Amino acid sequence: MNEIAGKIHSIETCGTVDGPGVRYVIFMQGCPLRCLYCHNPDTWSVSGKTFMTMTVSELMSDILKYKSYFKFSGGGITLTGGEPLMQKEFSAALFRECKKEGLHTALDTSGYDNTDRATGELLDYTDLVLLDIKSVSDETFKKVTGFHVDRTLEFARLLSAQNIDTWVGFVLVPGLTDAEEELHGLASFLMDLRNVKAVRVMPFHQMGAYKWDDLNISYKLKNARTPSLEETEKVRDLFRKYGFEVR
Repeated sequence: MNEIAGKIHSIETCGTVDGPGVRYVIFMQGCPLRCLYCHNPDTWSVSGKTFMTMTVSELMSDILKYKSYFKFSGGGITLTGGEPLMQKEFSAALFRECKKEGLHTALDTSGYDNTDRATGELLDYTDLVLLDIKSVSDETFKKVTGFHVDRTLEFARLLSAQNIDTWVGFVLVPGLTDAEEELHGLASFLMDLRNVKAVRVMPFHQMGAYKWDDLNISYKLKNARTPSLEETEKVRDLFRKYGFEVR
C-alpha cells in the first residue's frame, strides 16, 4: 500500500504565532470557505500546480531536524491552511507520528468540514485546536465566509465535549465583525464551553490583498481599515471581562 500523501502549500520551520513556542507550521492546500479577509487565497484550490505533494515520512524526516527547538520552547507542529480538515486522513496520520515522537500538535481550523469518522481520529492525536470563529451571527458569518455558521459551532461544542484545549481566534474588522451585540454573543457562547483556554483577537490587515489581485479574484475589503490599537484593546477587554485569557 502506498503511503498517504498530502497537498502542502508551504512550510514555515520556526513559526511563533501559530500556537505555543517555536513551531513547524504546515500550510495545507484546499479550503471550503471564501473569507473576505483571507490572506492566503492561494490555498483555496486543490487543482493546478500551486502546491507540493509530500508523504508523512517525508515531512517527519524534516520535522525531526527541529525537535530540539520544539522541546526547548514548548513548541511543536501546527497544521493550518487552507483547511486541514479537508485532508483529515493525512493530517491524522501525520499527527499520529508526531505523538510517537512526543511532539505537541496543534490544529488551526474553521471547524467547518467535521462530519465524518476521520475527524475523530484526527482529534485523538491533537493537543490544541486553534479554532477560528468569524462570528456567532449566522448573517455575519455568511457575509464573511459565504456559508452558514452551524457547522463551526457544532465543532466547537464537539471540542468542548471531548475537553480538547482550544484557543478561539477572532478577526476584528471595523464595520463587519465589530458589532458589540455580536461580540457579547460570541463571548457568551464561549462561556458555555469548558475547554476554551484563550481568545485571540486579531486586527484585520491588508497584507494579503496583493494575492487577490495576482489571482484575479475580486477583493471586497479594499477600503476596509485596520482597527486602531484602542479599538482592538477595547474588544480584548470585553473578552477579559468574561474571564478569558486574551492572547
